[in-house]
Amino acid sequence: MIRDTSAQDRPLAKSAASRPWWRGRTAIAITVVVVAGLWYVARGWLGAERAVDRDRIRIARVERGTLVRDVVADARVVAANSPTLYAIAAGAVDFHVRAGDTVTRGQSLATIASPELQSRLTQEQATLAGLDAGVERAGLDVQHGKANARMLIAQADIDRQAAARELEINQQLYEKGVIASLELKRSEDSLKKSNIALDHARTEASLQSQELAFDLGTRTQALDRQRAVVKELERQVAALELTSPVDGQVGQLVVAQRATVAANAPIITVVDLGAFELELRVPDSFARDLAIGMTAEITSGTARFAGRVRSVSPEVVEGTVATRLEFVDQRPAGLRQNQRLTARILIEERPDVLKVARGPFLDDGGGNSAYFVDGDVAERRPIKTGAISLDAVEIVSGAHDGDQIVVTATDTFAGAPRVRLAN
Repeated sequence: MIRDTSAQDRPLAKSAASRPWWRGRTAIAITVVVVAGLWYVARGWLGAERAVDRDRIRIARVERGTLVRDVVADARVVAANSPTLYAIAAGAVDFHVRAGDTVTRGQSLATIASPELQSRLTQEQATLAGLDAGVERAGLDVQHGKANARMLIAQADIDRQAAARELEINQQLYEKGVIASLELKRSEDSLKKSNIALDHARTEASLQSQELAFDLGTRTQALDRQRAVVKELERQVAALELTSPVDGQVGQLVVAQRATVAANAPIITVVDLGAFELELRVPDSFARDLAIGMTAEITSGTARFAGRVRSVSPEVVEGTVATRLEFVDQRPAGLRQNQRLTARILIEERPDVLKVARGPFLDDGGGNSAYFVDGDVAERRPIKTGAISLDAVEIVSGAHDGDQIVVTATDTFAGAPRVRLAN
């Protein structure tokens, strides 16, 4: 009998791989997981009408904080007080200073040689002297006339007294029958004539005195007028020497040395070093919010100085509005005309608001809508915006803290309500 290997054989447990039903269950589970993942990925794409590369857009996070509305711009240093001196008359200019020289108030800057003006002054001074002599002579005439009038009044009074005495004597003689009544009547008539002559002398003296006073007044008025003419010419001659109206620096010599200029021509400018201001151009979108007295911050190098808005131009030029700032307490040392500084005007502070970075999306949506990002999908939703600063926008409603919004231009979205963002 031949021996086989049956004695060495032993039964083995049936493996899981040998179970067909288990292999089918595993395949089904894998299929379900794959389909679920594909559905999750495609869930956001199903409603998307367009696809945009994520690298072409910028996404910003909505956050709560303080929105500061301000304007930052380059400002130019200008002199608030920079007078220009003009020629009072035609002549040759002789400068005593050069551009850039430091000058003090009242210091002589230039002299204008004007022989014509000097000649006019000499002539008018001679006329003044003649009128002055005429007034003095008129004053003597008044005194002489008053003396003559007093003499005539005194003579008339003596004649009246003589006539009165003669009438009194004749009256006594008539009563005694020495003289006739005709002689008495003549004495009475003589007294009446004396009274008339005395009244006339007094009236004539008054009229003559008024006439002489009127003539003196006329001559005095002419003298005063001539004095005003001479005074004005003296002022003009004195103004031929141009002096500095402020403590400052010579800005510019408008004409050359010894040049002949016309009357009222600009000669020289002086910069008041103690009255510098800043001039900057503000976009007209912010101009309506600017007001005189607003707080400003001026930066010179690493130092900062307090300032405020002094004036705002009422007109818009090339989309900007000219604004002037002044220093409040201190100003940088060594400022120069037309020097460039950085200025920041604080318009408003709004604490504890929802805000997002400012971007072109405001113009695309008109501030009424924005694209919110959720995973790989951007969905357009309505929003309401409020205050706008240079770098942020207040969101009044339609968003929550932590939301993500597309802040770049959304023209590539073509107004689609849902857009897929591809990596």
